[in-house]
Amino acid sequence: MRGTLTSILLLTFLATPLSAQELTGTLQQIQKSGKIKIGYRQSQPPMSFLEKDGMPAGYSIDICKRIVAGVKEKVGGDVEIEYVPVTAKERFSALQDNRIDILCGSTTKTLSRGELVDFTQLTFATGASLMTLKERGIGNDFNGRKIGVVKGTTTIVALEELLQGTKTSADIVLLNSTAEGLKALKEKTIDAFAADQVVLIGLAMAEDDPKMYTLFRDLFSYEPFALAVRRNDADFRLVADRAISELCRSKEIRTIYDKWVGAFSAARPSAFEALITINAIPE
Repeated sequence: MRGTLTSILLLTFLATPLSAQELTGTLQQIQKSGKIKIGYRQSQPPMSFLEKDGMPAGYSIDICKRIVAGVKEKVGGDVEIEYVPVTAKERFSALQDNRIDILCGSTTKTLSRGELVDFTQLTFATGASLMTLKERGIGNDFNGRKIGVVKGTTTIVALEELLQGTKTSADIVLLNSTAEGLKALKEKTIDAFAADQVVLIGLAMAEDDPKMYTLFRDLFSYEPFALAVRRNDADFRLVADRAISELCRSKEIRTIYDKWVGAFSAARPSAFEALITINAIPE
């Protein structure tokens, strides 16, 4: 009788979901709170921005929603999304300080940033470019011009190298956000605005008259985008990577691209198609 009771108790223990016992780090925190905190930039269309109804939207936000679905399955329960706006300056400290659990936006993955945070698989590939007002008639000569760029971005270094390499004497104006950059461009306090090309496209297309802007087709940097998570949290990062790989294996990532970027560019860049192939890691 005692042996039978012991066997029943043992079976009951083994029937307890192991995933619930083994959760650590961010996943454990999400399970306890029933909430995941998504950090996002408010004015970086088409990657992340606020729609007219005040809700966050965009390419990276849609990917994060698929990751949340994976998190729900992993923790074995419903998970509420709390959207937390962050700036370029504070986005990484927001992860380190536990104010957000994942950074969804247009963040370039670099090795030096890997000292602060961990990154998921790449989610997009683009490069820095310049945008001007068409009425200004600015060609390729930026000598004596003012070029705006957002503080704390990789575009600053790429822009400095471009100006140095082309021996162009232009003033770099540091700005706090892309929204501020667009405002400065429209008010003509800067002559051009430098940012990731896909972000510039999104800013122009969100305007009432996108044709008032000229976007330079040439790129002067390589910007691989990824989502950022806290360092040394492999289990949570794996959930995110699984969701990204599934989107690439199923080619659903193309649907997300067409939804947010397709209106700006009919043909998907070859770099993006290569990204899909590379990320389609088998389960």
